[in-house]
Amino acid sequence: MAAETKIDPMYQFQIDPLFGHLEPGNPFVFTNSALWMLIVLGAVWLFMIGGMKRELIPGRWQVAVEGVTGFITSMLDTNVGPEGRKYVPWVFTVFIFILFANLMGMMPFGVIPGVHPFTVTSQFTVTGLMAIISFSIVLIVGFWRHKFHFFSLFVPRGTPLVMIPFIFLVELLSFMVRPFSLALRLFVAMIAGHILIKVFAYFIIQGIQTGTPTSLGISALSFLFIAGVSALELLVSAIQAYVFALLTSLYINDAVNLH
Repeated sequence: MAAETKIDPMYQFQIDPLFGHLEPGNPFVFTNSALWMLIVLGAVWLFMIGGMKRELIPGRWQVAVEGVTGFITSMLDTNVGPEGRKYVPWVFTVFIFILFANLMGMMPFGVIPGVHPFTVTSQFTVTGLMAIISFSIVLIVGFWRHKFHFFSLFVPRGTPLVMIPFIFLVELLSFMVRPFSLALRLFVAMIAGHILIKVFAYFIIQGIQTGTPTSLGISALSFLFIAGVSALELLVSAIQAYVFALLTSLYINDAVNLH
């Protein structure tokens, strides 16, 4: 009888120290999460350096980089207006970082012995930090431009006088939840897909070890599911980067134009 093989779908999200020890109060620990952040940043740097060559006839690489920057610039022009170009560096940064982190977390680096890919956007601390920075930009811009008139954002035009206190509290609560929802959406999307793939992988291994026609059929079906989920995850990786950048630009628009 084949020995049972167990797969922990949450193990892939475990943060392990590569140098140093995880101890309370010890900030000098280099983890697998930090390593993959550096790998993602290195990939982004290579992408940008390779596409910043000002050639008379742009190559594919340059066209790709200019396409991404143009896409983000167009997004801010549409949602914020001419002043939106001030915020292109930040919105472009979060978009390209999330996109590369999501896609690299899906790459089959695990086929290399000793290499364990880590999706940094599956950490709520990472997505939460980016959301907090985006939200901080909104608050700083809003109060810098409009002072206390910024609070008028929480009172829609035409609100009956008697309803203003209630509507103000509802709008304020909705506004304060924005960074949490922004971070949670990306975090949940990444972690859910990776868990699903691991679960199907467990079905494949168990089916092969059992060896019966039924279990082998389940293994084959699970393999097809993994292929489908992986293709969907690649799409979700790009969509989540776009959604994060789009919502950030919409929130900045609220601070700049005060609708």
